[in-house]
Amino acid sequence: MQKKILGAVVAGLIIAGCSQMSAPPPVAALNDGQLPLPADYRTWPTFLGAVQRDDAKQIRDIYMNAQAKKAAPGEAFPQGSTFVMENWSVKLDGAGKPVKGADGKLVKDKLAAVFVMGKNPGWGADVPAAQKNGDWIYSAFKGTGELNGEAKYDTCRTCHTPLKAKDYVFRYDEHFAAVK
Repeated sequence: MQKKILGAVVAGLIIAGCSQMSAPPPVAALNDGQLPLPADYRTWPTFLGAVQRDDAKQIRDIYMNAQAKKAAPGEAFPQGSTFVMENWSVKLDGAGKPVKGADGKLVKDKLAAVFVMGKNPGWGADVPAAQKNGDWIYSAFKGTGELNGEAKYDTCRTCHTPLKAKDYVFRYDEHFAAVK
């Protein structure tokens, strides 16, 4: 009798466990400014590092999550992809000109801002059609990691909109050329 009861309990637990293992719940629809800054993004694969922006007096380090890493040249990035871009100010000399190291590259100073770009079905649904970037949304943070409440996400969208053929991602070709 005990074996039958024990068997029924185990079977019930297995069935309950299997029902819990069904498809993951859908990802909540988010809009610009709602995408959090992932705490571990610096452990992610590098999309591109130390991008030199003499014109903006910046250095940019761009990371991508494991889902984005799955993309292949000529393809869109899969749903669930996230990019994080750090914008670093550069050291300036007494005349206000960017300092370059012995390697001829700009020298990082302070983390000025961090931007997150994420993609999932239905994200950015409330964006005007002219600024729609697929299912991509954006969040902006100060160098301290605090959400930048004054960010203008239409600026992000306007810059990324012409990149439709590259899934709205800057430096798409440069990234895939580097991973060959």
